Amino acid sequence: MAEMMNQIAEARFPEELPVLPLRDVVVFPMMIAPLFVGRPFSLNAVEEALREHKLIFLATQKDKDVEEPKREDLYDYGTVAVILKAMKMGDGRVKILVQGLGRAKIKEFKVEENHYRAVLEHIVEPEHVPQSLEEEALVKLVKDQIERVVALGKQIPPDMVAILRSIEDPGRLADLVAGQLELSTEEAIALLSTIDPIERLRKISEKLEHDIKVLEIQELIRTKARESMEKEQREYFLRQQLRAIRKELGEEEEKTKEIEEYREKIKKAKMPKEVEESVLKELSRLEKMHPESAEAAVLRTWIEWMIELPWSKRTRDKLDIERAREILDEDHYDLDKVKNRILEYLAVKALIKKRKKKVKEVKQPTICFVGPPGVGKTSLARSIARALGRKFVRISLGGVRDEAEIRGHRRTYVGAMPGKIIQALRKAGTKNPVILLDEIDKMASDFRGDPAAALLEVLDPEQNREFVDNYVNHPFDLSEVLFIATANTPHTIPEPLYDRLEVISLPGYTEYEKLQIAKKYIVPKQLKNHALTENDIEFTEPALLHIIRHYTREAGVRNLDRQIAAICRKVALWISEGKEKKYRVTKKLVEKILGAPKFVPELELGEDEIGVATGLAWTPVGGDVLFIEVIVTKGSGRLTLTGRLGEVMKESAQAALGFIRANADRYGIKHDFSKIDIHVHVPAGAIPKDGPSAGITIATAMLSALTGRKVKKEVAMTGEITLGGKVLPVGGLKEKVLAALRYGAKTVILPEKNRAEVMEELPEEVKKKIKLVFVDRVEDVFELALYPEEKKRKRSKKKTN
Repeated sequence: MAEMMNQIAEARFPEELPVLPLRDVVVFPMMIAPLFVGRPFSLNAVEEALREHKLIFLATQKDKDVEEPKREDLYDYGTVAVILKAMKMGDGRVKILVQGLGRAKIKEFKVEENHYRAVLEHIVEPEHVPQSLEEEALVKLVKDQIERVVALGKQIPPDMVAILRSIEDPGRLADLVAGQLELSTEEAIALLSTIDPIERLRKISEKLEHDIKVLEIQELIRTKARESMEKEQREYFLRQQLRAIRKELGEEEEKTKEIEEYREKIKKAKMPKEVEESVLKELSRLEKMHPESAEAAVLRTWIEWMIELPWSKRTRDKLDIERAREILDEDHYDLDKVKNRILEYLAVKALIKKRKKKVKEVKQPTICFVGPPGVGKTSLARSIARALGRKFVRISLGGVRDEAEIRGHRRTYVGAMPGKIIQALRKAGTKNPVILLDEIDKMASDFRGDPAAALLEVLDPEQNREFVDNYVNHPFDLSEVLFIATANTPHTIPEPLYDRLEVISLPGYTEYEKLQIAKKYIVPKQLKNHALTENDIEFTEPALLHIIRHYTREAGVRNLDRQIAAICRKVALWISEGKEKKYRVTKKLVEKILGAPKFVPELELGEDEIGVATGLAWTPVGGDVLFIEVIVTKGSGRLTLTGRLGEVMKESAQAALGFIRANADRYGIKHDFSKIDIHVHVPAGAIPKDGPSAGITIATAMLSALTGRKVKKEVAMTGEITLGGKVLPVGGLKEKVLAALRYGAKTVILPEKNRAEVMEELPEEVKKKIKLVFVDRVEDVFELALYPEEKKRKRSKKKTN
């Protein structure tokens, strides 16, 4: 072999040779390969080579689909080969056996009449002996890698392995190894065109290393598969033996007994026919399984869920309207709108039953109570269930962000469970409970799906007759369930879901309403909770009002409940210490127990100032008062807005400034707007604020700052402003008016177009305590909220004197 290599190295090949284009094949020097030749120009090239000296140039095509390649379709580098054998085949093709002799590069490409020829630059590679320790190490590494790939199952003939062991020339070793590897055309050409033998051998080593890693992984996979099969076969034989042993011991009868119990329970569950058939089919599968297997455990859990679901169990509705009214009045003060809606629902059901007509029952939309915390949304839903005589289940949706929480998981997953709806029905044990979907506005969505979208089917009366939970995987009729939802704000509820809800607002309580709730509900409840009686403690009405005004500021009554509980705890402590007597809770005792008043509304409004106006805002936890401040400084006409204002609120400020600039002469503004800066700030800068309702408040504060006229702090206002000075309607007015009342405002300016809504919603006691002024134009707002110029001058003279 070594002698043949030397002869090849010393050979002088003709400069011009016939060209045989190859498709997806690269022949390396020293490599013997069979080739099938069928294209006419290729056949002619072979014949020409056989006539001359059996030498031919093998060039690989860049694109195998080109039938008649040109110079640009061939790679530059190819191999000079000798045709060892040629044999004609029956289909006109010729099979040739070639051996690569050496590298060459195309200098000139010629197209003859019937074949291709090329003028070549032959690359002679004399025998190279490793010159350094690094080169010796590389040769040895490649030989070791060959041994490794053969050991891992790579098919290389033993004779070739022996030849490779004997070669020391890096270049020839690289070429011979390349012929044994699975290389892409691009990789093979890259190797063929690498002239430096050491570099070529280094690339071969990298390729061998990659192949070794792939072969090791394949071997690992084969080993695992083999072990798995052996394990399954072993388990099968062991189970058969165990089954025989159990049969002898009589344990097989226990399994049969369990299956029969399941079958009996399935019949009692009164499932729909197709569901029952499916469950019985799965039960038959369970019977054939080994009781300790993982799949049997999953199947057993699923069957138990199907049995325990209330497919046909329901409670009988108590349709006594007067009894329902008494229960609702007993549990909640006022809320007439909500109570009437529930009584209407009962009346329809009672009328259908009374007349015994086959009337298709009215599809009831889902009621959604929207209001701030502590106004009684959850407890109201509980009272509705009590009035109807139905089971009550609460589902908390706050923070739910996985669709599977509603629809359940496929039972193929480990630890799969049904969704919250099916879980609630199982807990209720009836088909027609009251299910409370609490905090429906606080759901989120992420890569696991959108739970709000999953609720669309649940809450749609047209679709929920056939609700399919992923775990149950069979339709379940939800049409008899009375769903009630609660939310703090409707704005974060997705539009399609919001469309399926009948929204009833619970805006918050007035002082009078809080007083009545405290007297009738909170105080009796807390006395009972703290084991106190009316002989131990008595809450006076002035004391309760003092707590409401000076220790709580909220739309609901949750904090009021806490404060009354704190007083009861303190009295319980005094009685336990032996100071037993009847405690009469007065203002003085309230301050002794609860400390100094936390809120003093009369003082919070403060003194009248220039550039500070009192605005009203709506929040998810009720109405609030915010003070808008404006200052004017020397500058270049800039408007600066601070306090984390949203885009809409910024636009309101720009509209207000636009109106004032257009009417500067009318209001006696002497400032040159191009030489001043106006800074608008809304305190509590950490809280984002947005909405158009601060428009007239910003305009009032701006005009005050520009004219030096003080703003009446006791006048609160809300309304959107236009560039023309019109005051447009806004929302959340009941909450805003109640907030103004809590803060001690005497007058509230509201848009004229909200008059009917406000007069209908506000309780009479609120209308008596605060003056409501409705306006159409911002000029009326300025007249009501700003002190006149003359009054300001008189006051300043008095102060000077």
